[in-house]
Amino acid sequence: QVQVVESGGGLVQSGGSLRLFCAASESSSSIVIIDSMGWYRQAPGKEREFVALISRDENTFYAEAVKGRFTLSRGEAKNTVSLQMNSLEPDDTAVYYCWVSARTAILRSTNYWGQGTQVTVAS
Repeated sequence: QVQVVESGGGLVQSGGSLRLFCAASESSSSIVIIDSMGWYRQAPGKEREFVALISRDENTFYAEAVKGRFTLSRGEAKNTVSLQMNSLEPDDTAVYYCWVSARTAILRSTNYWGQGTQVTVAS
């Protein structure tokens, strides 16, 4: 199993920047292979939506709404990623959830989620 922890959320004015961090760690005796990591977000009253992800082969994907403004990269520590968010807009306000896709020799590929970190962009 995998534990996922996010950090870095906060309150910024429109046009500002934030950097989110996520760390995934193994919580079982089995070897866990993490295939992909990324971010989703959910605004009040809306469904959770995809933001960005990075795969094991280092391919990155971004939602159209954040292309050119957000950058997802792997951290130096094992199974960590950061999301650099620039030119933030009020529409970016949401709870941001780190997402991890992982598997073991026993378990099929499974999605894991962090508890979320609040990003608020004032207009």
